[in-house]
Amino acid sequence: MPALTFYLQHTDQHSKARAGKITSDHGEILTPIFMPVGTVGSVKAVSQQLLETDVKAQIILGNTYHLFLRPGLEIMEAAGGLHKFMGWNKPILTDSGGYQVFSLSNTRKLTEEGALFQNHIDGSKHLFTPEFVMDIQRIIGADIIMAFDECPPGASDFEYAKTSLELTHRWLDRCIEQFDKTENKYGYTQNLFPIVQGGIHHELRKLSCEYIASKDAPGNAIGGLSVGEPTEKMYEISALCCKYLPENKPRYLMGVGTPWNIVENIALGIDMFDCVMPTRNGRNAMLFTSKGVINIDNKKWEKDFSVIDDGIDCATSNYYSKAYLRHLIKAKEILGLQIASIHNLAFYMDIVAQARKHIIAGDFVSWKNEVSVQWQQRL
Repeated sequence: MPALTFYLQHTDQHSKARAGKITSDHGEILTPIFMPVGTVGSVKAVSQQLLETDVKAQIILGNTYHLFLRPGLEIMEAAGGLHKFMGWNKPILTDSGGYQVFSLSNTRKLTEEGALFQNHIDGSKHLFTPEFVMDIQRIIGADIIMAFDECPPGASDFEYAKTSLELTHRWLDRCIEQFDKTENKYGYTQNLFPIVQGGIHHELRKLSCEYIASKDAPGNAIGGLSVGEPTEKMYEISALCCKYLPENKPRYLMGVGTPWNIVENIALGIDMFDCVMPTRNGRNAMLFTSKGVINIDNKKWEKDFSVIDDGIDCATSNYYSKAYLRHLIKAKEILGLQIASIHNLAFYMDIVAQARKHIIAGDFVSWKNEVSVQWQQRL
């Protein structure tokens, strides 16, 4: 079975922005692309049907650490993998648990062998090694599986970032060895993406990009950004990594970010994004819209019977009013969380679709500069 392929269709003349097409055994992905986060096999408050029809998602994420804990590998394998278990027939990417090495630093112990996690559900302990993480992701059945890495905090000094990076590279070699000696499961091809680390240190990022590029994987990821470093540093490192990562492979910037972060990084040469922000912020009454940011909790929306956003192609956003959504959020009705989450995700998907259209049309930079200002306005 052939590995995932990437066809670069168009490069913007005035920036590094690219339009491409990824082909996997579960379908095509047009880039640039945003991937909704479905940590435990569910994008919070959004059904798979609405992900397809209203959000228009092309690929979603699952998380290795959380799916290992619940529902567990036995159920995952018996179901025939995550696609069948959750009823999603498009591509899936699984995050290896490397982010949990960062986010759960108070309840894990890091060694050369791997990361020893204390289960936040029942207190049991589990050792995640690079080899075990490959095996878990094989069983989950993702189309794209991520290498196990250490994601260091954004403010890490050079020595910590260097030690961490060297560990990530040794773990990558073990991931590749285990991946290469295990078989695809469930009758389709699985693809391993390495992850560039190195904090905000140019020398380390360049070193990591060159090391990762030498592995000739089907795609490459940039990790360890949007973890506390200044926004300008994120753009700086993103641009540096795009300079050294191969042009003929998709570049995935992990865990980023706001709508304006996304278009700026597209301009630097990034193809793939994921972030919990659209769903998390939606559940907390913040809406990203084509006219600006709305706190739907505010009294000013109480009698605004205009639709949430008529500037994007989304049945949910074009149907419900701001006043009704505010009422639902105030009344703590579950439907309010669903509407807000669907809208924000649809807005993110519209961003990458519009970016692609403008890259191909040749006016991406002027479009980006105009909408970035508009999107950041507080309404």
